[in-house]
Amino acid sequence: MCGRYAASARPDELIEAFDVDDDRTGETTRTVLKNPQSPPAGEPDWNMAPSKQAPVVLTRAPRGVDEPAPPRRQLRLLTWGLVPSWSKDLKTGLRMTNARAESVLGKGAFAQAARSRRCLVPAEGWYEWQVSPTALDAKGKPRKQPFFIHRADGEPVAFAGLYEFWRDQEVDADDPDAWLTTFTIITTVADPGMDRIHDRQPLVLEREQWEHWLDPVETDPEVVRTFLEFSAPGRFEAHPVGRGVGATRNNGRGLLEPSPPSELVGVVDPMTGEVIGS
Repeated sequence: MCGRYAASARPDELIEAFDVDDDRTGETTRTVLKNPQSPPAGEPDWNMAPSKQAPVVLTRAPRGVDEPAPPRRQLRLLTWGLVPSWSKDLKTGLRMTNARAESVLGKGAFAQAARSRRCLVPAEGWYEWQVSPTALDAKGKPRKQPFFIHRADGEPVAFAGLYEFWRDQEVDADDPDAWLTTFTIITTVADPGMDRIHDRQPLVLEREQWEHWLDPVETDPEVVRTFLEFSAPGRFEAHPVGRGVGATRNNGRGLLEPSPPSELVGVVDPMTGEVIGS
């Protein structure tokens, strides 16, 4: 699963890194949050959580033009938690923060989006919680240690994602809140080593795959399946971080700082399998 990640780049940095044609992050979009997002949507966020709006890269043909135009790569702010177009309300969709690569083409909530509404979710890396095989917490349950996982080569992470448009039938069509655009992150089996942290990880695509993954004209499920089956072990590094990332109110680059060995109890080193701390 992927339930938290670091979206630390600003829109201008993402425009350059992802060869974006149109920056649409300045548009007013519907949010599902009751309180203002913190940090504000589009600003660096080292603790991106479900229901927040996050920068997403997608390719769509321009609308409102007289002549047919080729698709353009866009940067938008979308809500994390996919709401299917046929959903009667928001509650069902906002639980769909992840979609399994193995079943996404056959699952009703994701199948159509997998064929024609694919996106990339930029990140610096993601967080995952490792269940200790030896240590218990104060409640007597296995202790959970957060890790930060990122690319070893320093390149930006591009999660494979899907997006969807949902029309609120209770809102007038001319109201900006009539439409909600949401996304989900596709997950796959964790790489060797990373599976010592968790058995799942986001599906991360390589730069040379981006154009074809984003192509809305490519709807052949067998072609899409080749991306969903992509695996390249050895790209990622991981280190334990402070437990503060567990609270969404905490933010800042300090969340990525490695925890000192003295604070680790019953933590398994993902590279060696050694248990650190008694």
